[in-house]
Amino acid sequence: MNRIDTVALVGLGAVGASYLSRISENIPIENIRVVASGGRASRIRAGVVVNGAKYFFPVLEPGESAGTADLVIFAVKNYHIEESISDAKNQIGPETIIMSLLNGITSERIIAETYGADRVLFSIVMGLDATRESDSTVYSSLGAIQFGKAVNKKGSYSREVLLVKEFFERAGVPYEIHEDMKRAMWKKFMLNAGVNQTSAVLRCPYGTVRKVPYARAVVRSAMEETRLVAVREGVALTENDVEDAFLALDRFAPDGKTSMCQDVEACRRTEADSFGGAIAELGRKHGVNASVNETLFRLIKAIETSYVYMQ
Repeated sequence: MNRIDTVALVGLGAVGASYLSRISENIPIENIRVVASGGRASRIRAGVVVNGAKYFFPVLEPGESAGTADLVIFAVKNYHIEESISDAKNQIGPETIIMSLLNGITSERIIAETYGADRVLFSIVMGLDATRESDSTVYSSLGAIQFGKAVNKKGSYSREVLLVKEFFERAGVPYEIHEDMKRAMWKKFMLNAGVNQTSAVLRCPYGTVRKVPYARAVVRSAMEETRLVAVREGVALTENDVEDAFLALDRFAPDGKTSMCQDVEACRRTEADSFGGAIAELGRKHGVNASVNETLFRLIKAIETSYVYMQ
């Protein structure tokens, strides 16, 4: 493969729809496919609205084949990753490059267990402010996709990184190639552990989390626990990284909401297991007190359980 021509997306939520709409404006539509089944496939075929414009993306059912894709992007929720890995099998050939835009720190490892680590690039989404209601997505900033191998030295990027770099430039997707992707992923994970979970419990926008001292204190405690777990996992996050996370929070639009807050408000399943649940488990493994994350996890799971009484 000399360049990436065909791209398959698994998961067309706010993140997937935002980036695929930009890709479709610069890449021939016949080179794009969305993997989906059942009612979800029917809704996508009827048109997906992003920033007021309707997009008609080609859809392939998991059992269908139109040849393998050069690039496969997973943009599902963490609790759908196992199913999505199976759904994408017809899209993945010997040279296919794989990226995961999922929150958390585990999806690349899970994908690699099926398709091999050499083809999987680490990636995170930074600065995207997309919100989704039904099949309509709105964003004001695409932010950037940070991606790469675990370590990326400028001037000696891997072939896979260079191919994705060229594709993103052609597709108009903002990107950054981070030198230390594992550290970058844990740093975002730390921010999400504090802000996403706190905002979901309080059901509030960034502005409230930012301004209310008690909310900020909860965010700080959850992030500090995550930082200590990261250190035990071999990722040297520092107290300065915690302060950097607060600087990032202060840049978010005050009326914007985290994806977990949006899920709670819409009575959808959350990714609490991959945030507070995962941190609490790692805390027990390493002897780190992660009681704040454990409590946030339990509160969010309690909220999820209460949905049935809100119908």
